[in-house]
Amino acid sequence: MIDNISYGLMVLGVVFWFWGTVPLLGHRSVLYKLHSLSVSDTLGSMAIVVGLLLKIPREWPLLLLALISLAIWNTVLGYVLAYCSSQGGGND
Repeated sequence: MIDNISYGLMVLGVVFWFWGTVPLLGHRSVLYKLHSLSVSDTLGSMAIVVGLLLKIPREWPLLLLALISLAIWNTVLGYVLAYCSSQGGGND
């Protein structure tokens, strides 16, 4: 039963990864595309790590560190990208 949930979470993570690439093909702004890609990538990666946590629970400290790192890194990267894009990208 745990194996099925674990594999289900990993498949869900891969689905989130591919789902995030669909808005890249649209005609919206670059920030919208980056936001949707980073959110789906974060959720997909976290689902995969939780699936691994269920599969190999003896590695919980390392996998918990990976979850925390994913949450912090992707959030900070999104804010940095938004700040850089609001500055115009030039040295006026």
